[in-house]
Amino acid sequence: MENSNYLTSYIGGKIKDLRKSRNLKLGDLSDLSGISIAMLSKIENGRIYPTIPSLIQVLQALNADLNEFFSDLKEDPNSPEYILIKRSDYKSIKKEEESIGFDYELILNRKIEKSSLEISLLTISKSSKRDRVSTEGLEYLYVIKGSLNFELGDTSIALGENDSLFFNGKIPHVPVGTSQSEVILLVIYFIEIN
Repeated sequence: MENSNYLTSYIGGKIKDLRKSRNLKLGDLSDLSGISIAMLSKIENGRIYPTIPSLIQVLQALNADLNEFFSDLKEDPNSPEYILIKRSDYKSIKKEEESIGFDYELILNRKIEKSSLEISLLTISKSSKRDRVSTEGLEYLYVIKGSLNFELGDTSIALGENDSLFFNGKIPHVPVGTSQSEVILLVIYFIEIN
């Protein structure tokens, strides 16, 4: 299921980027490909996976090569063991072209194979104390309130409100609050299933 979600998001995003790079509106692509605007919108926004014939129709309409389209699908083996996402790095995305007042900001899109998901809200008090820990899998942190230094291996990372951090949980780590009040974090664990 995780692979399917990643793939639908990947395909939809690539189609949207190609369409926009050719200065086409959804209606234009619909006319060229013979696929309805509603269906194209769902594909571009990662809501549905296109059938192979539909995908080929869209790529032909965009004059895109199928092999080149999927050329960057594989994960980079040299990817870092953590990814810091500052608030200023969030990317504004439009999910539905005609929507008003729905402001999506893409924080992170990452392929994660065969994993379970655990989401927690972590409140760290001013008097908190803990040794570094290691966990199986990957972790994603989002700072809701306060500021902290996140000790990750030999690195100390300053995080403020609305900053995010994605990292390999096997690296010994501990959050250390730096604000005078409590720190609240959204923590998402991706645990690998064998």
